[in-house]
Amino acid sequence: MSFRLRALALVMLLVIAATAATAWLTLRQATRQANETAAADRADINRVTGELRQYGLRHGTWDGVASSVRELATDTGQRIRVTGTTGSGAPLADSDILTGHEPRKTGPGAPLLVDPRPELRLPDGLVPLAAAKLTVTAIANYRSGTAYAACLTRDGFEVTVGRDDYGVPTYSAGRKTGGGGTPASRGSCPRPKPSPARYARYDTAARPCLSATDEGVTPCLQRVFAEQISDAAPPPLQVRLGALDEPPSALAAAPAVTAAVAVAVAAILGALLLSRTVLRPVSALTAASRGLGEGDLARRVPVTGRDEIAELGRSFNRMAESLQASEERQRRLVGDVAHELRTPLANLRGYMEALRDGVVDPEPELLDSLHEEVLLQQRIVDDLQDLALAEAGALTYHREYISLSELLDTCRTAHRARAERAGVALTVETPPGDPVYAHADADRLRQAVGNLVSNAVRATAPGGTVRLSLARRDARAVVRVGDTGHGIPAEQLPHVFDRFWRADAARGRATGGSGLGLSIVRQIVQDHQGTVGVESEVGAGTTFTLALPTAAAH
Repeated sequence: MSFRLRALALVMLLVIAATAATAWLTLRQATRQANETAAADRADINRVTGELRQYGLRHGTWDGVASSVRELATDTGQRIRVTGTTGSGAPLADSDILTGHEPRKTGPGAPLLVDPRPELRLPDGLVPLAAAKLTVTAIANYRSGTAYAACLTRDGFEVTVGRDDYGVPTYSAGRKTGGGGTPASRGSCPRPKPSPARYARYDTAARPCLSATDEGVTPCLQRVFAEQISDAAPPPLQVRLGALDEPPSALAAAPAVTAAVAVAVAAILGALLLSRTVLRPVSALTAASRGLGEGDLARRVPVTGRDEIAELGRSFNRMAESLQASEERQRRLVGDVAHELRTPLANLRGYMEALRDGVVDPEPELLDSLHEEVLLQQRIVDDLQDLALAEAGALTYHREYISLSELLDTCRTAHRARAERAGVALTVETPPGDPVYAHADADRLRQAVGNLVSNAVRATAPGGTVRLSLARRDARAVVRVGDTGHGIPAEQLPHVFDRFWRADAARGRATGGSGLGLSIVRQIVQDHQGTVGVESEVGAGTTFTLALPTAAAH
């Protein structure tokens, strides 16, 4: 029997059996489940308690928890009532009240306890005195951190929470909820610093644990940590899910049977279609995947049609093309790095061996030359690291509102001495009127513009000019760095932002740079939601254009 017939028979058997079992189980279980009161299943319980605990842990207060309760009730379909552990007084949040309904009586189940206090994790092998000091520091850090988080929450700032090596939360402020406010507004919530008296109190509480033999030092210190943060942490909550008067739902037999028959017919028809149209392209995909796994990166599958299988084939081909291109880029990058480092490292090795053997004297000029060569190699490595971090999305940006006019003036000041030594005039042109602002990392933008200026100065002969200009175009700020140098041929312009690209491959280190600067420029500008372009004319000069989103003055 062919695979197609076996697959068809197996699918039909499974469909009939599953349909019959589903109909029987539906009739048997639905009535009992419909008569039960609304008790949350384990997944909902874990989600509700977990997200509420995370809210208390993140914000250091239960202020604003009502919005989370409303979202949880909407997502889970549960009635959620949150009260303090005493169970008296008005609830902190009730999904019935939040949705504008009359509050119902809660279900008969026992309330769930949500305790947002963290558990101190002390490393194994610590001496008792060191463990006690860590505990005292953890108490102080948590109390100051949770007070800071609570203040940020009350002032409407987003709060980001992490954990240190000992399980104690660490807090940092985000932006104002709703997009308002600036990082400077966080000054209204300074981080409190515990007084020496409080440190002494925490130390006094932890000292008895140093001689705890029955309980153990670590459990004793964990208990002291929990006791000392109790009045600073958000109080535990009682959470009740469900309501007494939720109406049961009955399931009629006729619709269930009809649905089962319809499912069986649809499944059989689908199995027939599966055996005819799916297995053939799946076999082709299997063969292509096997070839790809064996290293044949040029393997592709034929694709026809517009259905899901065809889209799967196209996705496979795109994946294969991406893998092939990635392999080629990796191979080219390894070759480029080896080419860039091999010769200078061989020179360094030769000179170092000659110095060791006494063949040459360690003259200051030689040592300066070797030191300069080492610095150049370090620059290549640093540029490679910056580029790798940027392409991986891991390059850190500290964004703030900056004046682009001031940024260009700073770049001119930084590169003026180099330009004067090269006999090149360095000028800046900024638009009159209000300054042009951008929300960006000033240091990274200076690095990008500085790379362009350095390249322009190297490419310009004595007596030439490098011009930095700034203009506003709609909601974009346009920064141009132009020179009157030798220019770049048109056929080379598409490659100017490639790693290790140089217009003149024979140029030395003194004029060629590392070949990574323009790649770093492109990545930094793209990370700022901007674009970069280049125009050049041989013998007339080159102009690089950066377009960045503008921002209102702050």
